[in-house]
Amino acid sequence: MSTSTVLTERPRLIGIAYRLLGSLSDAEDVVQDAYGRWFALSEPQRAAIESPGAWLTTVAGRICLDVLGSARVRRERYVGEWLPEPLPEQGSDADPADRVTLDESVTMAFLVVLEAMTPAERVAFVLHDVFGYPFGEVAGVLGRTPAACRQLASSARRRVRAAREPEPSRARSAAIVREFKLAWEAKDINGLVRLLDPQATVTADGGGLVSAVLHPVTGGELIARRTVELTSRFPASTLLERTVNGRPGLVMERAGVVVTVLAFELTGERIKRIWAVRNPEKLRPWLAGCPID
Repeated sequence: MSTSTVLTERPRLIGIAYRLLGSLSDAEDVVQDAYGRWFALSEPQRAAIESPGAWLTTVAGRICLDVLGSARVRRERYVGEWLPEPLPEQGSDADPADRVTLDESVTMAFLVVLEAMTPAERVAFVLHDVFGYPFGEVAGVLGRTPAACRQLASSARRRVRAAREPEPSRARSAAIVREFKLAWEAKDINGLVRLLDPQATVTADGGGLVSAVLHPVTGGELIARRTVELTSRFPASTLLERTVNGRPGLVMERAGVVVTVLAFELTGERIKRIWAVRNPEKLRPWLAGCPID
């Protein structure tokens, strides 16, 4: 297989690794490592591989397993809550090799559920249920029997079903997020309360690099008051409607630089969860050349 043909596997590998790791930068490192191992093989070794795509998937999957194992240790030392790295909407002019297909399996809500799984559950579920790999190939990644991989995927599937909430249409979600933005800008606490579920939760991720609440905040009225307080603390901030991981979201800019990305989960006509990513290391895809403080 030619080098150019092998490289066409990159978008799929990035998509797999991002879903497994919740980090685009880590996904890119994993895929780079997998390709490094491919090109380190001799010509006869590469020629003997029947399916380079399957080989690269197996290698990338195993690297992800190692990263997930070490990530759990790192996250025990992480300051505050850890959230997946949010993705901006990728326009038609984006390099096809750098695009991650945005569907239900990369929403923030879905990635947070994946984060609660064991590494083996996560790999089995993502490879089989999201990307359609047979359990025989999943077994090659996990080093387990196909039957064991089937059980792992089934357990993961139950987690996903238990966490899934009925959401309004994309158009209605966008309208509700827009109403939230307008109420926030108007410092309308009552308006915010009407849009928030009484048991709504906000989780922020500053990574210890910028200010952020260290623990989730629960309660619609409390969230509304805290939201208005932020407007007073940062009067020069601008809120923009943006697509975040394929869903309507908001971006906060200060002096033209993205400082916070907000993803939403809605149930019915109300906002159930808000994820606020403030860690500047997770906002690199949003900065497009802007310096990071």
